[in-house]
Amino acid sequence: MSPVLSGVLQLTALIAALALVYRPLGDYMAAVYTSEKHLRGERVLYRLIGADPNAEMRWPAYLRGVLAFSAASLLFLYLLQRVQGVLPHSLSLGFHAISPDQAFNTAASFVANTNWQSYSGEQSMGHAVQTLGLAVQNFVSAAVGMAVAVALVRGFARSRTGDLGNFWADLVRGTIRILIPLSVVGALILVACGSIQNFSGIHGIGQLTGGTQQVNGGAVASQEVIKELGTNGGGYFNANSAHPFENPNAFTNLFEIFLILVIPFALTRTFGKLVGNVKQGYAILAAMGVIWLGFTVLMMWTEFAHHGAALQAAGGALEGKEQRFGIGATSIFATSTTLTSTGAVDGFHSSFTGFGGGIAMLGMMLGEIAPGGVGSGIYGMLVMAVIAVFIAGLMVGRTPEYLGKKIGTREIKLAACYILITPTLVLGFTAVSMVMHTPPNSILNGAANSVNGSGAHGFSEVLYAYTSGANNNGSAFAGLNANTQWYNTTIGLAMLLGRFLPMVFVLALAGSLAEQKPVPETAGTLRTEKPLFAGLLVGAIVIITGLTYFPALALGPMAEGLS
Repeated sequence: MSPVLSGVLQLTALIAALALVYRPLGDYMAAVYTSEKHLRGERVLYRLIGADPNAEMRWPAYLRGVLAFSAASLLFLYLLQRVQGVLPHSLSLGFHAISPDQAFNTAASFVANTNWQSYSGEQSMGHAVQTLGLAVQNFVSAAVGMAVAVALVRGFARSRTGDLGNFWADLVRGTIRILIPLSVVGALILVACGSIQNFSGIHGIGQLTGGTQQVNGGAVASQEVIKELGTNGGGYFNANSAHPFENPNAFTNLFEIFLILVIPFALTRTFGKLVGNVKQGYAILAAMGVIWLGFTVLMMWTEFAHHGAALQAAGGALEGKEQRFGIGATSIFATSTTLTSTGAVDGFHSSFTGFGGGIAMLGMMLGEIAPGGVGSGIYGMLVMAVIAVFIAGLMVGRTPEYLGKKIGTREIKLAACYILITPTLVLGFTAVSMVMHTPPNSILNGAANSVNGSGAHGFSEVLYAYTSGANNNGSAFAGLNANTQWYNTTIGLAMLLGRFLPMVFVLALAGSLAEQKPVPETAGTLRTEKPLFAGLLVGAIVIITGLTYFPALALGPMAEGLS
């Protein structure tokens, strides 16, 4: 079978699997967030944290819950890394306390659902930090994103009230009723297919060329499944999802891509159910699907349609690709992770063709909304829908409306602030880093000095790092030495600001929408469930992103691809 045909068949199988579970999973998640019953275990958790799950919250109270919980998580994970040297099994396995700047970066990364890693997991993090710290944050950070998304949907669905639900109930339900059950099933599948799940120490593994390699065990399958399902990313090992302990074969590779996409796509069905019109969910799904499929096809084309004698002889751009998966599957994985907030990689993006690396970067620059992260994808797409109806209203001279709510001055200002945050972080930090040339012993050492590539490729390394951090993706371009005080600190700040500042505007928007009274539909109302609106939404996303990032992309991946 040709590599191209293999890639096409895998893409077809993936789409079929996603279509099969779309409706039942979407309906189930809608039922979870509208249920009036509390499970016994949930009631215990509410008593422990002192929360009343039945108390409604306005958007400021909901936001305080998000920020308080995330701040406590950040502090706990930071301290856990700093005391790693005295934790059980850590010192005996050679794991010591993490340095302050790297501990901050890692804590910010996992709390922000980014999972950017400036360290090698098997050489830095012991079992206690991996399971009690990183794995737990994989669950709850994803649940936080889902909670904020549901709050925004309630803003569209409710009227004449500022109540958006209860953050603590949404957090607990998302974790216990959705993420944990799916993760248990997924972990069993990964273990059955060859992923490891243990707390063993370091072993000497024989190599084909002779000698041994020291490899430690770990609860890998359980963390691998939630890192994909929660669109978190990262990896137990430095090789990430290219490591055979994390991703043993071609089937698990496709299964992990399925896990990455299944909840973000299914949340469009949940959205339709909660607003009482599933066709609205289909319109958002169509916009997400067109972008994802278009990027995937482009990525496969750039990696197969190569130039040069060596690439033609190899049958494609094989550099940086895992041979167990092939060019097609690696291309699907790359676009699926960079179009969601998933930092997992099964190949080196730096080794992709110039245009291939640019496609991965552009996927993050869209705001990771096709289908985006768990929760963050749907609320990001809904904000873009608000922008799209505003543009449509300007074209016809009519006050824009979406789902029966008027999009006035307050709403459009909040939406505009949302879409301006990440470009400001990405371009600002990239610009500062590229002009900094510091002496070796300076505390700021590691800005332009850390770039291993030259010219356009070196610029792409830095641009990719901040794009990944500010958009809460977490994947790495490779080639950049990011484990410095400068990059650990600035990327950490980019991750926190890129995660929580948008949530402020999303929840404020939700509160503003919930207070409105519904606007009756008339003959002049824009039909936002129709293909025309889906096309307008895709066009608005592409144009806004292009106008924002085109100069930076022209200096990096486009210049490299055309050279």
